[in-house]
Amino acid sequence: MASAASSTAPSLPGWEHVYSGKVRDLYTPAVGSGPFAGRSDVVLVVASDRISAFDFILASEIPDKGRILTQLSLWWFEQLDVPNHLVATTVEEGVPAAVEGRAMVCRKLEMFPIECIARGYLTGSGLLEYRASKTVCGLPLPDGLGDGSRLAEPIFTPSAKAEVGTHDENITFDTMVGTVGADNARALRELTLGIYSRAEEIARERGIILADTKVEFGTDPATGTITLGDEVLTPDSSRFWDAGLWEPGKAQPSFDKQYVRDWLASDASGWDRKSDTPPPALPAEVIARTRERYVDAYERLTGKKFI
Repeated sequence: MASAASSTAPSLPGWEHVYSGKVRDLYTPAVGSGPFAGRSDVVLVVASDRISAFDFILASEIPDKGRILTQLSLWWFEQLDVPNHLVATTVEEGVPAAVEGRAMVCRKLEMFPIECIARGYLTGSGLLEYRASKTVCGLPLPDGLGDGSRLAEPIFTPSAKAEVGTHDENITFDTMVGTVGADNARALRELTLGIYSRAEEIARERGIILADTKVEFGTDPATGTITLGDEVLTPDSSRFWDAGLWEPGKAQPSFDKQYVRDWLASDASGWDRKSDTPPPALPAEVIARTRERYVDAYERLTGKKFI
């Protein structure tokens, strides 16, 4: 069933809207029309300009967000030597002109119910667990680490995908084995850490720290190959920090929707996060500064000007 966000999903000739998540809309080929008519093995993924925070879809949108993150994902797919789900990315290849630049035609995968997370630095939910038990997803870490500390080596910390509207749950590798099997678990860990290591190296060359990243995989039904899907290495799925500003022991400024979360959590918003009341609309300044962070991440990582 489509979510409430489906009301904002555009109508696209040759495609039928089937689902809307917090920030993306999914379509399948319409019967009897369009370049992919009759195919049941592909899905059109359209990134919107919607933004979510604290499990709410906000009323305000961030201009160009969908296009920025789609183009950044496509750039990263080119940098990684990992099978991915891309089928078409341009109008000439069959992407609808109305969503050009923010849409991808992708192979349908049998997705693993696991968020594959690699961490090279300690922060976020990992930091909370570390403070309580000196572990992250059951992996022991040394004493003396703080917010933003670099780990001796990257670690794989999976989480179990939760139902829409609830939080994913950090799990141990052994729990993951029980869910997807030992061979798949080992393969997913190796692929995830390989992606992180390659991306961390590329980002560092550009003065950016990749603190952690979340990737998702599925099995290609036609080949049985474990395949990288979803978005990859965007500010919505990864923590990017400015290497020149990195200072362990405190929260680091990041290239994402930090301005949105900070404003919503401030007295200026007048919003009670613990209530069931939806967040208020964002001020123009918060929208503009958030867009600037997304653009800055794209331009510094890719070396291209966002137009």
